[in-house]
Formats: sequence, structure tokens, C-alpha cells
Amino acid sequence: MHIKLEQRHGSSLLWQGASYGLAILAGFVATAMLLKLSSADVTTAFEALFRGALGSQRAMLRTLVAATPLILTGLAAVVVFRARIWSIGQEGQVYAGAMGAYWVASSLADAPLVVVGPLAIAGAMLGGATMSGIAALLRNRYEVNEIFSTVMLNYIIVYLLSFLLSGGPWTEAGTTVAYHQTPLLAQTAWLPHLAGPLHAGIVIALLAAIAVHLLLERTSSGYDMRALGANQTALRFMGMDVPRIVLVTMLLSGALAGLAGGVELLGVQHRLKADYLFGLGYGGIIVAMVGGLRPAGTVAVAILFGGLSSGAVDMRIQSGVPDSLIQAMQGTILLFVLCGTALARYRLTWSSAK
Repeated sequence: MHIKLEQRHGSSLLWQGASYGLAILAGFVATAMLLKLSSADVTTAFEALFRGALGSQRAMLRTLVAATPLILTGLAAVVVFRARIWSIGQEGQVYAGAMGAYWVASSLADAPLVVVGPLAIAGAMLGGATMSGIAALLRNRYEVNEIFSTVMLNYIIVYLLSFLLSGGPWTEAGTTVAYHQTPLLAQTAWLPHLAGPLHAGIVIALLAAIAVHLLLERTSSGYDMRALGANQTALRFMGMDVPRIVLVTMLLSGALAGLAGGVELLGVQHRLKADYLFGLGYGGIIVAMVGGLRPAGTVAVAILFGGLSSGAVDMRIQSGVPDSLIQAMQGTILLFVLCGTALARYRLTWSSAK
């Protein structure tokens, strides 16, 4: 018997919705088994999770706050992956964006928000774009694989921030060796809050999602990016400037990831810390893949991930579930959602061997 995986053509929205729903349900069943094995109270843990994610207006706002940077890093991954450029540099670009935003905001401490806000956002985008631009130039000029270059750049920028916060020029006076951070930014640099903890970064993220959708689907530049992913060799035969398309695509992706770092800095933390940005770039890659490399799907999955992160805080406090188990639960649920994505797009077929 031969078993093959075939792509579904024209699958209905009902089937896609059912696939995702069953996957999420199966993910929660699997996490319940993990909780049971750890001797945790499953009912209490799940009640705390849902209450922390959706149980009140403030909980839902916290979910959106957690989802905001993931939307942006997810969009960054969508842009490059749709072009089949395998950049894994979103993590370092987030750090570079936060550093760029902090440098601008701290340098303009006396300026009003209308001045320092846009400039700090621009600094964040420039920081992320610089990191991705280096990788693009290495690919175009020296044929360095972008997977290797972006991963190495991730390490470089993370350790650069560690140096700046470990007795370097950005270290806050009196900071202990075990907990490095910069001084708090002036409130004139903070993003305005819309309601409770929800800041204007969510508006920036949603506008970015709309812009990326329009770019990829409605513009010639977006067509070039998608064509690059479909057949790079054909583009070369057509006389297209492939290195330019690669550079523009990676610069845009880096700018979006850098924007995520800037928004998180200006909207939530208001200072740089050694580890508060950890995982946002890699999380964005997961969000983009589970979201089908579509802006709308990326937003939806980022909100799901944000809900899991927000609810996990209450779960930890109220049911005593350890951090390691919570992270395993989040990974399990996302793994099942990814399986649901495959189920919605592909089907198993088999035939008897002749």
C-alpha cells in the first residue's frame, strides 16, 4: 500500500474552521494529560488560564498587549518566507530595533511625544533593517546562506546588548550584576495607552498587517516577492534584478521585526533589560508558519499565542504550575494547531501496490 500526502484544492471555510477547532481541542486534551501527570489540578489550572486570557476586559487587553510584538515579528517572517528567503534573524532584529528606539528616545529625553515618538519608531525600524540588510548584502555579494548569516547576527546583537548592560554605557547606576537594565525612559517617549494596559502599539501592528497584505497582493513589488519564492531562476531569465528584490524584501522584514522591538520597549517596558525581548523573534516565526504565511492568519495566531502567554501568568499564580510545564503546554497546543493547518490543506491518500 502506498500512502501519499496530497494538497487539497478548494477546501471549504467550514472544513478549515473545523480542522483548526479540532486541533485546538486536541491540544487542550493533551495539555490536560500533562497537567494530570504532574499532579496539578486540571480544572483549577484551566480555569486560571482562561480567566487570565479572556476572563475580564483587562485580561483581554493583556492578551492583545502580549500579541502585539508577535504580530509584527510574524509579519516579518511572512514577508521573507513568502519570497522563500529563509531568514531566521527576527530575534536579533527585535533586539536591534529596541536598541535603536532606546538610543533615539534617550537622546531626545526633553522632546515632546509628537517628536520623540515617530523618531524612536523610525530608529527601531532602522535598527532591524540594518541587521537584515547586512545578511542581504552577504547573500547577494558573497553568496552566504541567509540562515547562517542571520543566526550569527542574532548572537552578535544579543551579546552586544549584554555588553551595553553589563557595566557598559547604558547600565543603570546601582544595577546589580545579576539584573542588568538601562535607566527608565522619560514618559514623553512612552506610547500612549488606549485602555488599561493596551497601548497604541496594537494599532501600529494591525495597520502593518493591512499594509503587508496590500503590498503582497496588490502591488508590483509584492508580485516580485512572491515570484521570487515561486521561481527565482525564471526571474533571472526574465531580466529581473533578483539581488534588488532580495535586498528590499529583507530590509522590509527587518524593519517590521525592529518595529516589534521598539513597540515593546516604548509601550510596555520603557527600559532595556537583558532578557525581556527573548523569544519574540522565534515566536514570530512560529506564529507566521501556523498562520499559513498570511497576514490575517498571523494576526489570529498571534492573539491565540498572546492569550496563552497572558493566561499562563494567572495559571502559574493560582495553580502553582511551574514555568517549564507551562512552556511545554504552550508548545503542545501550538503543535496541534500546526497539525490542524496541515489537515486543512492536505489529505492522506493511499492505493494498493500493483
